Amino acid sequence: MRTAHVDCRHPKAVAQLVQGLAQQSSNGAGHPAEDLELVLLFVSPQGDIAQIAVEMQKQFDPVPVIGCTTAGEISHRGYGEGGIVAIGFPKSHFTARCTLIEDLNTPDVQPALDRIIQNRHQMALATPGWDSEFAFLMVDGLSRREDALTAKLAAGLGPVPLFGGSAGDGDAFEHTLVFFDGAVYENAAVLAQIRSNCPVKVFKTDNLTPTETRMVVTAADPGQRVVHEINAEPAARELARILGKDPEQLSTFTFAAHPLLVRLGDQHHVRAIQRVAPDGALVFFSAIDEGMVLALADQQDMVEHLEQEMMGLSTPVAPDMVLACDCLLRRIDAEQKQQATAVSSILSANRVFGFSTYGEQVNSMHVNQTLTGVAIYPPPAPDLAKVDKA
Repeated sequence: MRTAHVDCRHPKAVAQLVQGLAQQSSNGAGHPAEDLELVLLFVSPQGDIAQIAVEMQKQFDPVPVIGCTTAGEISHRGYGEGGIVAIGFPKSHFTARCTLIEDLNTPDVQPALDRIIQNRHQMALATPGWDSEFAFLMVDGLSRREDALTAKLAAGLGPVPLFGGSAGDGDAFEHTLVFFDGAVYENAAVLAQIRSNCPVKVFKTDNLTPTETRMVVTAADPGQRVVHEINAEPAARELARILGKDPEQLSTFTFAAHPLLVRLGDQHHVRAIQRVAPDGALVFFSAIDEGMVLALADQQDMVEHLEQEMMGLSTPVAPDMVLACDCLLRRIDAEQKQQATAVSSILSANRVFGFSTYGEQVNSMHVNQTLTGVAIYPPPAPDLAKVDKA
């Protein structure tokens, strides 16, 4: 895997990315586009987004360059802000197909599903000896369409594991963008289907367990992800009562420190709160509905939990790289508990690259306050006996 990280405001940011990827290329000082199959790009909203997208595609054409804006980046330094992270997939170990879903308000995604099925068939024919597959999704983090989209895409992907992240906009929550073929899109998503001869493992993890403290959503607008009432009381005021807080002091920091969980099947998933609306309603990051029972979460120490998870991914063999989508609320919680430096060190030591998100996807689910990703392992050594016979 090839990676590069630069300051998004540097006047020669794209040239630096090209140079960084080229230095790791198999052809040494040659242009990295010569041996890359796909480039992922995670860009801080502080950068000139449209110009960066255009220049990167121009530099790497015909290699597809896809990406999104972030709520922070994850590079060789761990957590960061104001940067660009580029990840290159070499042709020698990967083949990829990319699909743009340009309008998330369009209910009919069948054309996209047809392309996804065709892509998988074509990649299998082209690389019959490769048996590792995964799909990576980047989606507008303010679209409120991630839940429906992920469920539909999972149907087209069949047994192929899916993970991804919702594009961010720092902590502004104003404009979240995805990139495809040099163009920038709102209310859109990009799916990369990737096949490899490298072993891979898609994973989801969080440090949360449910407590006995429960609450019921009694009035909501599911389409807008807004909860008006909890336990038949104004939502923000009732949540503040449960938490022992002043309703006027509820903030993103409060929500990061006190996550809410919903039980779906035999698993619990976070339903994270984005903000308090002017009328006292609660705006959520993911699907919410009347009658939903929410449980207050208890948190295991994030540093200890992350160390355990990374150790599990590295047993018996350490990944060459981990591509990850880490919820903004996890980062905020780590910063509030003065653990961000320790978390960054763990991410750096385990070669985790990716971005901080407004939400995460795994298989058919859209979730929050979670770390989703894929561990990509070194390819198996060639069978020397077979090589000698050949």
